[in-house]
Amino acid sequence: MAEEPSLLRPYLMTSGRAQPVDQSLEIEAQVMTSRLGAASHPKLTFERQEIVSLCRNTMSVAEVAAMLGLHIGVARVLVADLAELGYVVVRRPASDSHDLGMIERVIRGLEAIH
Repeated sequence: MAEEPSLLRPYLMTSGRAQPVDQSLEIEAQVMTSRLGAASHPKLTFERQEIVSLCRNTMSVAEVAAMLGLHIGVARVLVADLAELGYVVVRRPASDSHDLGMIERVIRGLEAIH
């Protein structure tokens, strides 16, 4: 029988928050590390270090979640926190965007979560 995943770790990573500081943060939003984030990398907590490292190559919030094996809600909270602190830059999707490559990457990222 498979062991049930612990709810304690995500709770600790987000300081008990289920909603990001920016509740409008889309899972397809593109995230990249800022200069401040790169310089602050050694001072960040483990999960935040991982996100800052990953986002040296721009990727979506969904891809961050998939790559780190995080629930999408946890990834949204962590990315929004990092953006608010200036450690990452978030590029929001245009409302009329039809970038099929980006949509496919988000779908692959979401599929990888399962």
